[in-house]
Amino acid sequence: MSELPNVFPSVVHMLHEAAAAHPDKEALVCENERLNYGQYAAAVASLADELDGLGVHGGRIAIIMPNSADFAIALFAGLAAGAQTSALNPLYTEHELREILSDCRPAAILAAPDVMDKVAAAIDRLGLAQPIAVGPGARRLTDPRAARPAGGAPRLALPDPESLGILQYTGGTTGKPKGVDITHRSTAINISQRQALVPITGEDRILVMTPLYHVYASSMGLFASVYAGATLVILPKYTPETALRAIDRERITFFAGSPTIYHGLLASSRMQETDFSQLSLCFSGASALPAETLAEWERRTGSVICEGFGQTETGPVIAANPRDGIRKAGSVGQILPRTEVQIVDAKDGNSVLSPGKIGEIRARGPQMMRGYRNRPEETAETLRDGWVYTGDIGFIDSEGYLNIRDRKKDMVIVSGFNVYPREIEEALYGLSGVVEAAVFGVPHHRKGEALHAHVVAPGLTVEDITTHLCERLTRYKLPSHVEIVDLLPKTTIGKVDKVVLRKSALAARND
Repeated sequence: MSELPNVFPSVVHMLHEAAAAHPDKEALVCENERLNYGQYAAAVASLADELDGLGVHGGRIAIIMPNSADFAIALFAGLAAGAQTSALNPLYTEHELREILSDCRPAAILAAPDVMDKVAAAIDRLGLAQPIAVGPGARRLTDPRAARPAGGAPRLALPDPESLGILQYTGGTTGKPKGVDITHRSTAINISQRQALVPITGEDRILVMTPLYHVYASSMGLFASVYAGATLVILPKYTPETALRAIDRERITFFAGSPTIYHGLLASSRMQETDFSQLSLCFSGASALPAETLAEWERRTGSVICEGFGQTETGPVIAANPRDGIRKAGSVGQILPRTEVQIVDAKDGNSVLSPGKIGEIRARGPQMMRGYRNRPEETAETLRDGWVYTGDIGFIDSEGYLNIRDRKKDMVIVSGFNVYPREIEEALYGLSGVVEAAVFGVPHHRKGEALHAHVVAPGLTVEDITTHLCERLTRYKLPSHVEIVDLLPKTTIGKVDKVVLRKSALAARND
């Protein structure tokens, strides 16, 4: 398949067209708030005009807010104002925020009221503008009076498609977050590419239950909804029970989740009380979905799950099982239109392997990142001759379906979140008394993977270590198991042998 459905220059163009075509159609729902497309576009235009007055055009803005209708308006407004928009986890610690904001250097920061003090402390001595409070107890972007000021709402500005639109921070193997530069056009075309295999229509009611600051939720929810002119229902905070109530109450037809979410929903007692008659399509990403989980979900709900694959650097989606076609359990599906994927020798990175052979996955296409912000060496390592080297290991079968087998990079996926052990190890080394540290992942029945930390730290207690980490890392990065040891196993060249550590952890768990 080479032809794409309608391709827009940017996601702001999508919102503009949806508002012009059906202004009175319900666009956003979040708890008791409901906005139609006319109100949605007007609120975005109003804030974009204000941000432009602050001089953000050509610069960056940061959004540090939880899931809400205000978040959706803020993200689109930043893009419409011609700024590169960076959405950050509001649960980050002051330390984590300081590192990212120092790299991002935003011209404006929109933050939830309950994180204002933390953000203000993080930007102290960075010379950045003070954050603007947005959300309950402060300014509400969904207020109709804010959307339609005296003199009429400003026109929704449309950004240059070739300029940078998204700055998405992702973990780094160096332990430092990397900002991925993505253009407006790259983001927009990936929506059309995914739409070719997993189409969403204007009749859909889409539930977003994963964090909107993550590229997965924005791509598969926030942007997908305006592309189709569908209704987006935002869940402020996920629990299996609140998600199932929303599916029932809002007559949800589509949502994107992770294996952790599907496991949690299936385990909830509310499953048997939920009406799934409207739910027809689900998507699964972040990590491999067990075949038995997929089968049980489809049996109990009557809906279809399409598994897919991608990462921030690849726009994000590069493969998906088709909604209408053969869906292979255990596979992440067919390669998207206008996307090339090759399996290459993991050592030399160049020798292209034949179908069925396992190697590193590399991809290229119009949705790929432009590079990492302020990281030319890491950009050169990941982006070579137009190919993004994903660091994931897999193969393409004889029918062209992509299969993931392992990760080349030392990354752990905890409840759908990418966690890089190096970042946690560096945090451990920041504690006086820590001599050596090794962090690794082991399979976990609910989280997908769990973090284990083995630390050589004479004189310290496990409580000392966990207290230190809680001050520096957000919750999902905290190890589930911390063990103080006398020494760490080493390879013949003196590196910590994490293979031995994983085997020992698994053996201890199975005793």
